[in-house]
Amino acid sequence: MREKVGFFDLLRVVAALAVVVIHVLGPYRDQLGQIPDWQWMSAITINSLSRWAVPVFIMITGALMLSDQRPFEPVYYIKRRLGKVLIPFLVWSVFYAFFSGLTVNGFDSALSWSVLKKLPTHETYYHLGFFYYFIPLYLVIPVIQWWVQKAEPGQVKGVIMVWLLITGLYLFYIDGLWSETYLLYSGYLLLGYCLYQYRWPSLMVLLPLAVIAVVATDYSVISHSFAADEYKVARWMSYKTLNTVVVAATVFLLCRAASNKLSVSTQTQLGWLSKYSLGVYLIHPIFLWPLREYDLYFANPLIAIPVWTMIAASLALATSWLLSRHRYTAWLVP
Repeated sequence: MREKVGFFDLLRVVAALAVVVIHVLGPYRDQLGQIPDWQWMSAITINSLSRWAVPVFIMITGALMLSDQRPFEPVYYIKRRLGKVLIPFLVWSVFYAFFSGLTVNGFDSALSWSVLKKLPTHETYYHLGFFYYFIPLYLVIPVIQWWVQKAEPGQVKGVIMVWLLITGLYLFYIDGLWSETYLLYSGYLLLGYCLYQYRWPSLMVLLPLAVIAVVATDYSVISHSFAADEYKVARWMSYKTLNTVVVAATVFLLCRAASNKLSVSTQTQLGWLSKYSLGVYLIHPIFLWPLREYDLYFANPLIAIPVWTMIAASLALATSWLLSRHRYTAWLVP
């Protein structure tokens, strides 16, 4: 049980930090030609190294929920599983619709109202897009859970191999019926389950492939961008492509291996931090707003990105902790 707790706690913490990193470095991506090339390339390389963060959250969900052997109870599932994510998402979406109207020149109510009206189909703030493909996965989880409990390990691995092929096709624009968004994202659920239950694919296989994937991603984005004289990623930075899948799976197993080497006190601290990881995810853009609006970035991204990541993550953590202490607000940071 100790490995199990430390394993998922560590994953949640590093994934939440990586998400903050991605959002901190965002403005650097469009500064090609405005800052020294080596600084721009540094920010892009950090971005290439961080794309696994969002998929890891889906893989954690798959690992935990698909391995749950308890009988499926629809009422419990809707209220305690789906509702725990859906209701906070809706409330935060409304909050960020109004927050999006805040500018250095005052509050733009027309902008807020325009953003709010698009809520059913479009995120009200940049970090909430994750929930538009994550929440629908709750509709397929019971079906996949029923199947994996009856399937042989070889069958599960076979389906994952097919899905990996699909993510490779998607990376290189070989599109078809297999390119459907929810099909590509739902594979992460099954991959998380397989890595957790079977430790397959193995870390020995994944690690060198992950290094190749990061190098290929970084090289492709940087070379395409310089050729176009603007930031160009094609699908290399997508969450639905083979390169990202390989790196996310590697991080998953690396954290599993590392958790076994952590002291009890460290695991306890990670357990505490893990409780607020979703809160950090939901809240941190509030503290990045002045950074972006007032252009408070340092010139060197190798300094600015880690500094502002720690500042935004720490403030979001403190806010999440404060909200969790009161029963009227604790549900906002499940």
